[in-house]
Amino acid sequence: MTLCDRRHRSFTVVSGRGRDMSLRGRASGLSSLGCQSSVGGMGCGSGGHLIGSSCSSSSASRAGSSGSLVGVGVPSLEGEVGCPDCAALYPITDDALLHNLHTRYKRDQIYTYVGTGLVSLNPYRRLALYTPDVIHAYRSSCVFHLPPHIYAVADAAHRGVWERNSDQVVVVTGESGAGKTEAAKLVLQYVAGVTAAHPASHRLLQSNPVLEAFGNARTRRNDNSSRFGKYMEIEFDHKGDPIGGSITHYLLEKPRVTGRAAGERNFHIFYQVLAGADIQTLKLLRLQRNVENYTLLQASRHPVTDSLDDRTEFSITKRALDVLGLSQEEQLDVLRIVAAVLKLANLTFTSVNNIDGTEGCVSENEYELHEVCELLFCEVPALVGALQTRTVESRGETVVAELSALEATRTRDALCRALYNRLFTWVVSRTNEAIKAKTMGRRKVLGILDIFGFEILETNNFEQLIINFCNEKLHQVLTEVTLKHFQEDYIREGIDWTPIDIPTNNAVVDLIEQRQTGVLAVVEEVSSRVGGGTDALLQQLSFSCGGHSLFDIKGGRHAHSDNNIPADSFRIRHYAGSVTYSVQGFIEKNCDGLHRDLTRSMYHCNHRILKELFPEGNPRRTTLKRPASVANQVLISVSALMRTLRSKSSHLIACIKPNELKQPRILESALVLHQIKYLGLVEQARVRCEGWAYRATHETFLARYGMLSLHTWPGWRGPPLEGCALLLADLPLTPTQYTFGRTKVFIKSQRAVHELEEFRRERLEDLAVLVQKTYRGWRQRTRYRVLKAAQITIATSWKSWKLRQAAAKKDEGTSSVTLKGWNFFMVAREEYRLLKHQRRVQWAATVVQMAYINFQRWRFLTRLLAELPSESPVDGSWPPAPVPLADTSALLRRLHHKTRCHRYRLQFDQTARNRMREKVTASIIFKDRKASYSKSVSHPFLGDYVRLRQNAQWKKLASETNDQYVVFADIVNKITRSAGKFVPILLAVSTNSLLVLDQRTLQIKYRIPAIEIQRISLSPYLDDIAVLHVKPPTPTADLSGSQNLNPGCLFGSDEVKRKGDLVLQTGHVIEVVTKLFLVVQNATGKPPDVNISTEFDANFGQHSVLFTFKTAGLAEVTPGQIRIMRRHNRMEVVL
Repeated sequence: MTLCDRRHRSFTVVSGRGRDMSLRGRASGLSSLGCQSSVGGMGCGSGGHLIGSSCSSSSASRAGSSGSLVGVGVPSLEGEVGCPDCAALYPITDDALLHNLHTRYKRDQIYTYVGTGLVSLNPYRRLALYTPDVIHAYRSSCVFHLPPHIYAVADAAHRGVWERNSDQVVVVTGESGAGKTEAAKLVLQYVAGVTAAHPASHRLLQSNPVLEAFGNARTRRNDNSSRFGKYMEIEFDHKGDPIGGSITHYLLEKPRVTGRAAGERNFHIFYQVLAGADIQTLKLLRLQRNVENYTLLQASRHPVTDSLDDRTEFSITKRALDVLGLSQEEQLDVLRIVAAVLKLANLTFTSVNNIDGTEGCVSENEYELHEVCELLFCEVPALVGALQTRTVESRGETVVAELSALEATRTRDALCRALYNRLFTWVVSRTNEAIKAKTMGRRKVLGILDIFGFEILETNNFEQLIINFCNEKLHQVLTEVTLKHFQEDYIREGIDWTPIDIPTNNAVVDLIEQRQTGVLAVVEEVSSRVGGGTDALLQQLSFSCGGHSLFDIKGGRHAHSDNNIPADSFRIRHYAGSVTYSVQGFIEKNCDGLHRDLTRSMYHCNHRILKELFPEGNPRRTTLKRPASVANQVLISVSALMRTLRSKSSHLIACIKPNELKQPRILESALVLHQIKYLGLVEQARVRCEGWAYRATHETFLARYGMLSLHTWPGWRGPPLEGCALLLADLPLTPTQYTFGRTKVFIKSQRAVHELEEFRRERLEDLAVLVQKTYRGWRQRTRYRVLKAAQITIATSWKSWKLRQAAAKKDEGTSSVTLKGWNFFMVAREEYRLLKHQRRVQWAATVVQMAYINFQRWRFLTRLLAELPSESPVDGSWPPAPVPLADTSALLRRLHHKTRCHRYRLQFDQTARNRMREKVTASIIFKDRKASYSKSVSHPFLGDYVRLRQNAQWKKLASETNDQYVVFADIVNKITRSAGKFVPILLAVSTNSLLVLDQRTLQIKYRIPAIEIQRISLSPYLDDIAVLHVKPPTPTADLSGSQNLNPGCLFGSDEVKRKGDLVLQTGHVIEVVTKLFLVVQNATGKPPDVNISTEFDANFGQHSVLFTFKTAGLAEVTPGQIRIMRRHNRMEVVL
């Protein structure tokens, strides 16, 4: 009988008590194991091995899509093209894989399985594949009913942690620009999405923006390239919820701080601070918004849209720092160091000749130097001495030597790199403190590895050698874990297996890391010599490595040596291609030392973080031990990382770069084929296709699935192999679907494994129901016995009382008899019995009373759950509660209100928060003070009503006056001072000033800086008039002449006098006053005075005018119903 013929077979599983529990009909899900049909595409046949969550007939019906999004964004297989699993192709060749990937990529199906691994092609655009609905689909549905997706890999890793209780790791590989950083973020996003209720998930997710801001940069291949390696471990509790994590970083690309290739940017945080920080913060940091003012950022110029993106990213980074628990003081200290690096790089030095004939240098821009010292809280002479001189100690004598301009420049650059590198390490450490697990103990972890991509640049230096070596080690370990160990296991277990030839990169790894003759060992040896330089390094490399077949250098000793290599370079044939490295700067970058003068000057700064960043500058530390070189650090850290990867179950995501143009839906065949070959995807597909999807020892298999058979549950005491045979015989698997090795069980299809997991999950649910049923029955029986005893006691007492009442009536009129002897004893015993009975009655009454109170509580909570108020924070309804539960009801009401307010706030993005802040500010200013305020509450503050921000002429004009960020723009009426007439003007409020412009030409008529506005006056009525009071002119300003004044002040062109206050009428008076209030507050640090009165004074140049407002009690007031009359020094406004 085949498996397809047993579609309706049922099998029975018994519990420990001998009760039959039949899992009827469940074999139907396994019927497809022996008769899988092709999915479609070129040569896509049977036997595909996929990964993902468990299969369930009920949940599968709810499954939706990721290949093509239909309906409300639920994934489905309807639009899939090609073959979703490359292991199901026939034949499995490089060209077949390339054709399949190309077919799917043209339809934006960027994910394809290779057995249990995943191939991801960079789409170079945003796709609607990562919504919460998609996360839910891959969490709750069968993977075989869904298209390939990175969420399936993340779900398999997450389930491996909390279901199988084993450590997991997701390894993201690929060359630079293939999308590794985004893939790692999506894995973390999925883990956070399925455990969103846990606060640790939010903290883990917010660690990404911080690390990206400080560790990522734009390169020619990638707009958000990780310039460091990152390994994150997430710890989970027994329920599968994250409780903390840790981040390990590897080798930040420090040289990028002071030098980059053309067309690339520095680290994101520099641009984010300049674009996104408010005016007050920039003043504290001594910075200006113009990127061109800083040497570190001048290498590449970018359009204005970049700074808008950087501004948004800065708000995201700030919010992430808040979530991670960094105080405002700590954040400001971090930004001070960032600003100090920017300004330190602006220092330039000029050579001077000393009296003794030696060469020295002096700083050209003292102003920048003083500002750097202010940011670092250090003394100017100390920093000058550290940058321009060098202290040498020899034989007990101390000699101070002056540095040349070139040497001082190199010292300055070294300090910039060290400051930023150590700041990055401090940020990572501080992030680890925020996300670490709060409870002690070792738990199962899920690791996410996002390490440098393989790089081949026009000029490759020491950094590229380290990056490519890390990729070589990672490729070596993945080949062992995913391919080599599988085949060795098959042979060791006696499985009939034809070995597949797998190319390895062991030779090139040995060439680089071998102890005495490897490239890194040679670099380390030459670095330790006194006077070792480039020539010595080339000579030693030629001697030690020149005979290696994978190493080329000018004058090499092997037959295939290429003599066309430049004289100062060598070439290594890596697994991903040949790379020529220039040895210029190898020794300096490997030593990576910072002179003691610099470390001491940094340690003596009063900045709170610098003492942690430069502990070796402490004068009490007497050790002069040479710090570990970069090569040694890399060898140690990479070896530790590889040991970590070998100890965990790995899940591979291979990222592929489809083209060099960074354009969507373009696939360069030669480029992709090269990546397919060096990633070994064909070998992986063949091993997965011809091999076995699941393997486990007999004991492990029996322990996990023994509950599914009558013979092995509740326990098996015979040989494990015999128990596995009986178990598999009871399951709906054909003999071709499994086999036995010497110590392990092998299952062919991944689909069968998922069906077994589903059976086990359903069986666990049945056992859980049995335990719950037994416990609930015992609890109810116990409670029933207590209540019954109480009821019997109360009934007995009532019957006794009735009998005593009847006896008392019968004995009425009889005379009392003196109690003596035996009668006294009988009465005393009766009284004791009555006392004992009364106590039992009290106990019974208490039991019944508590039962009634508990019933009241249950009824109240059940009713409360059914009648909870809406999620609106303004909804004041609440179900009534019984009197004994009044305090509890009040407490629950407060908690519910706080919770829904918190949920309401979470719905806002940064723009919505800003609008809410404006609305709250308007309420503080105008509520119960201005009659027209209530009508403005329901209208959102749009700000730019005339789309001034998109006007090209305005952009050019605003860049000159530094008014790029417009918060309000609209056509308003200016009220003339002479007759009170309405004149339409274009009013714009930026973050720096208020501007009055011509409507047609956009020429600036007046520009009032925000710091010049000292008060705003309005009436309490329904009018829309506001008076902006400007600071009066000073005598020095009057005498200085108006021709040379900044156009940002409100001056006349012919007369040396101020025009005075500005009177406006606009339908958005509440909005414009509120925004102007916030602009002035941000510019000056204190809010302006808002005067709401029926009478107030206004300055009209040389005259002071008294404004008076009168109203006729109109419900609505339009501009035509406002009458303004000027009578000498009075301006009357009649409504």
